[in-house]
Amino acid sequence: MSDATSTPRISTVAGIRRALKEAPRLGHRLWLIVVLNGFGTLVHVLVPVLIQQTVDRDLTEAGVDVASVLVKVAVAAVVLVLGAVASRQAMVRLAHQAAHGLSDLRIKVFDKLIRSSMLHVQSERRGALVSRVTSDITTVQEFTEWGGVVFIVNSAQVLIAIAAMVLYEWRLALLVVGAVVVYAFVLIWFQRILQRNYDRVRRVVADSLAVMGEAVTGLPEVRAFGIEEKTMERVRNALERRSRTEFRTAAFGNALFSTAEVFAAGLTAAVVVVGILLGPSEGVTAGVLIAFLFLVNLLIEPVQSLVEILDFAQNAGAGLRRVVGVLDRADEIREPADPVPLPSGVLGVEFENVRFAYPGGPDVLSDVDVEIRPGSRVAVVGETGSGKTTFAKLLVRMLDPVEGTVRIGGVDLRRVARADLRRRVAFVPQEGFLFEGTIADNVRYGSPQATEREIRTAFIELGLDGWLQSLPAEMATEVGERGGNLSAGERQLVALVRAWISAPDLLVLDEATSAVDPALDVQLRRAIDRLTAGRTSVTIAHRLATAEAADEVLVFDAGRLVERGPHAELVQRGGVYAALYADWVTGTLAG
Repeated sequence: MSDATSTPRISTVAGIRRALKEAPRLGHRLWLIVVLNGFGTLVHVLVPVLIQQTVDRDLTEAGVDVASVLVKVAVAAVVLVLGAVASRQAMVRLAHQAAHGLSDLRIKVFDKLIRSSMLHVQSERRGALVSRVTSDITTVQEFTEWGGVVFIVNSAQVLIAIAAMVLYEWRLALLVVGAVVVYAFVLIWFQRILQRNYDRVRRVVADSLAVMGEAVTGLPEVRAFGIEEKTMERVRNALERRSRTEFRTAAFGNALFSTAEVFAAGLTAAVVVVGILLGPSEGVTAGVLIAFLFLVNLLIEPVQSLVEILDFAQNAGAGLRRVVGVLDRADEIREPADPVPLPSGVLGVEFENVRFAYPGGPDVLSDVDVEIRPGSRVAVVGETGSGKTTFAKLLVRMLDPVEGTVRIGGVDLRRVARADLRRRVAFVPQEGFLFEGTIADNVRYGSPQATEREIRTAFIELGLDGWLQSLPAEMATEVGERGGNLSAGERQLVALVRAWISAPDLLVLDEATSAVDPALDVQLRRAIDRLTAGRTSVTIAHRLATAEAADEVLVFDAGRLVERGPHAELVQRGGVYAALYADWVTGTLAG
């Protein structure tokens, strides 16, 4: 799998609008920030004005008007302090809004990911998905908290500086504006290339995170098969690709920044030359020219900073586009607008003309018609790739059929609310996943309000209290990351208790005994017998011993339901199931 979703082709501005819609706190009272920042910037124009007034009026042949100069200095000091306070408040408010607003956005993205269908989750690497919530939003946050402040401050400063220039000397202002416009076109050209480069950077960053995450997760297998060098080579190659891509992009961005130095020097020289040529006869006095040069400097400094943060902004823009790509992705598993509640009691199952295919692939299931009676124990068997696991995913609505209908309790699954479905139907995968925390914490995922006493009772009812007491801290035993402190069989025991405490009316198990060590096999089978009693159960059977105990067996072959019936009847029939059973028995005897 790879980072399947490419960066959406939307503009950064469109991405910002989308982010503001999803996280309103980002734009809360933004006008106040603009006003505070505008005032803080406006006072900077006061310095050139006072210099011009001092040179042209207070410095005369008769001497210096010290009193007038002191008044101007005092006024400037007060106004500049007030401006600094206003600018500080603007920066603090923007940083505060960015932190909280982007936290909201991060939660929205994770909520979207966690509600995505298995089809989407399986199409991308885990590290690439995690990067949407972590590094991609982090680039936006870093830019907003620093670059965003600088961008607002400097943009306001450029506009105010140009307005002051026009009031002082429109001809020199025309020269400056013309130069800025030409330079802006150069920046636009650079910006388009930077955008493509940073889209590439975000992709290779996601890829490197995926490769490293996979290597860490698969560390036991890496050591078991002695493939440390091969794994290191994959990680090294991913990191080198990331390093090369980031270096090339940074080098291009630095080249862009160097153009700002050339622009500043050229513009200053041009203003001096034109100002001297115009001279006092055209109204360009020494004071006016000096003040204008201060205004040019007031313009050049933010332009240089804007060019610098343009590089930063493109990185943030690329991250934002990837985040928006997640938010804008259509939900494959849609919540019904007018949900229908499932009927009370034990639930039956019905598949009617069901067909399913993964995007771009052949049919995995075709023309599946089957009805499972309420309260029956059904085993689903077939060779690898026959479609039995897809059958289970459709049953719990991790996937939706391309054609046909899946009903539970007589209700089309597309019309059942997600919360109602998860409350009434429990799914135990082949490898029980445990979250970091205690055994009790993990059981509570089946029933968040369960008390310590109810959890202990669940272990007793499933006959697992002996195993629980053998643990060092019983229910308070820490399972470790991904349940690493427990064996595969022990993790499966906890997963069964989690399913039991949710009290489902339909239970789907993906061969919960296939990864269990022999010491726990008997306990696990007894627990499953108790768990399935009195409710409908569908078990994806990888070992046919499970099928022997079932009320009915569904046999899949090449995506089609080819046989169904009790174990003994299917063996006597001499069909696909009989051949599978014969192979299994032979393998068991041979082993």
